[in-house]
Amino acid sequence: MSLPDALERLYKRFLSYLAAERGLSVNTVEAYGRDVERYLRFLWTRGVRPESARSEDVRELLRRLGDYGLGPASLARNLSAVRTFHRFLLEEGMAEGDPTELVDAPRRGRRLPEVLNVEEVEAILSQPDTSTPLGMRDKAMLELMYAPGMRVSELLSLRLGDLLWQVGVVRVSGKGGRERIVPVGEVALDALRTYLKEARPKLAKARSGDIVFLNRRGERLSRMGFWKVLRGYVRSAGISKPVSPHTLRHSFATHLLEGGADLRAVQEMLGHRDISTTQIYTHLDREYLREVIRTFHPRG
Repeated sequence: MSLPDALERLYKRFLSYLAAERGLSVNTVEAYGRDVERYLRFLWTRGVRPESARSEDVRELLRRLGDYGLGPASLARNLSAVRTFHRFLLEEGMAEGDPTELVDAPRRGRRLPEVLNVEEVEAILSQPDTSTPLGMRDKAMLELMYAPGMRVSELLSLRLGDLLWQVGVVRVSGKGGRERIVPVGEVALDALRTYLKEARPKLAKARSGDIVFLNRRGERLSRMGFWKVLRGYVRSAGISKPVSPHTLRHSFATHLLEGGADLRAVQEMLGHRDISTTQIYTHLDREYLREVIRTFHPRG
């Protein structure tokens, strides 16, 4: 069922707004677009103009989507898209109020991330054959992924100018283009120096530019390429639990908190805008402390 012409034009203006003024990625624009298109159809069938929508209309949409089987995470994303659409209407002077202001996001439980213990991390980090260029690269990548808890996208987009050797830090471009400086330990820095001195020159081609981590063709290593590398080392380390690139990041945060690190410091290193995102790791920390009590306290 296609939208009426007037709604179709409004919908396309909204998509342009997301891309041009909000600077959202193509994937985010597409996801928000699908949700808002469905919302506009919903309003149309109820005979409601977007600028006249009420909180009750938004709640009814969420109720129906929940009845159709959408989980809390998907419902929260739908509400976020609808909220962004109504803020667009306000900014463009097409509406006088935002019906989503009084609508709460559906509650969703926070699933604890899978983590590795220190011994498992060390087992993975010891797998690369550092007598080969690719092994030296892999060792540097894994150490750098774990040392400051970088996202895989941040790791693979690193450029030579982002490595600030004098002060032992790396400049990282995170989500939303937000830049942060993260400290790197000596073990990871040593692995990185070895790779850059002995391995990268053998992998680099004329087209390589200043990307730090290259594949065997001298091009930037892809996310899938890194995932395959990690999967191979997880298997050779004899680890059976599911491990993804993000697992090293989760493990970094958990190990810091288990060691007594301040939550705000961990938030800064992870690049979380909201500390509530980081606080999920405190659940893991509390479980660790409970286990210590159960194991070592006489009345545990």
